Amino acid sequence: MDEMTTGVCAPKGFMASGLHAGIRKNHLKKDLSLIMAQVPCAAAAVYTRNKVFGAPVAVTRAHLQHGTARAMLCNSGNANTCNADGIHKANAMCELLAKQTGIEADDVIIASTGVIGQPLPLEPIAEAMPALVASLSAEGGVAAAEAIMTTDTLVKQAAEAFTLDGAMCTIGGMAKGSGMIAPNMATMLCFLTTDAAIAAPMLDKALRRVTDDTFNMLIIDGDTSTNDMAAIMASGLAGNAPIETEGEAFETFVAALHTVCESLTRMMARDGEGATKLVTCRVDGAPDVGTARAIARSVILSPLCKAAMFGADANWGRILCAIGYTQGEFAVDLVKVIIRSSAGQVLVCEHGAGVPFLEAEAKKVLLEDEITLHISMGQGVGSATSWGCDLTYDYVKINGDYRT
Repeated sequence: MDEMTTGVCAPKGFMASGLHAGIRKNHLKKDLSLIMAQVPCAAAAVYTRNKVFGAPVAVTRAHLQHGTARAMLCNSGNANTCNADGIHKANAMCELLAKQTGIEADDVIIASTGVIGQPLPLEPIAEAMPALVASLSAEGGVAAAEAIMTTDTLVKQAAEAFTLDGAMCTIGGMAKGSGMIAPNMATMLCFLTTDAAIAAPMLDKALRRVTDDTFNMLIIDGDTSTNDMAAIMASGLAGNAPIETEGEAFETFVAALHTVCESLTRMMARDGEGATKLVTCRVDGAPDVGTARAIARSVILSPLCKAAMFGADANWGRILCAIGYTQGEFAVDLVKVIIRSSAGQVLVCEHGAGVPFLEAEAKKVLLEDEITLHISMGQGVGSATSWGCDLTYDYVKINGDYRT
């Protein structure tokens, strides 16, 4: 798929748009995004676990109680969080779209991202709404994806085609996320669309299962945002027999959704604030999946491990240290660690202890921009993968003056 059709407009029945409304001071950056479905859709979402959460999270959670939606509306530049009038503003945005399109206000998935604690101005949104709706098109996915970006440097889109009952189906998605990311759902904003016919409860079950292995395994800095959300709408226009129970069709759908979400997860990890490297931690041989996930997240989150990746330093002791303080019951004297990249691989630890290796060879492996830390626990069948990035000087620069 080309850039214009690889995102949320790839499935049948969806259009999108994005423009600069004036929420952000920089006129070169879009700040209002819209995805519209041509028909009523089954819908589901997962949200941040931060006790401080944005007004849009509360409003969307209420709207999706009936399991349907027609639109996803998002602004960047202002999180609409910790504001006394936040709920009113989030509802007002839904009402502005409803008035312009004729859909119901409670059929809108609403989201915001940006600075916390600053009142969200409604005036520019109201003024821009007619143009936002008028510019909806099947080629609008890129503009919509650009409009949700904050410190992101890259547009993040993905799509996957698959077959159900002889019908060609597609899942498409776009995401934003570069910093303030920790594994506590959803760790960013992600908007997904599909033309597969699937009941809302099954859509919710699929999204939650995939989230556990993708978005909840993404860590940039350990901070869980207040506005995190991953939402999905299903138009059903592909023509497959509706998925209403678990079975082969459901598993096929889950596999395709996993492919899209993992792709977006990797994009966010690679585009971490100030990052120069995508770092993947693969754990196998753990006592169970939960322990494997915890170990993989612990290593990816470790500031010392992240700094070592930035410096191309094969300081494997930091990896063992992060494994050791992970919650869970497991032995450490069976652990093996291999560092891999396109430049080769180096065994740095076996049976929980260091082994001889050439520092120059390890440095060559770690100088690549995509690194894999492969940890074999040697004591079970549990496996998991986590994604993150290195910790650089630029991360501090970006977050030292983010608000100003």
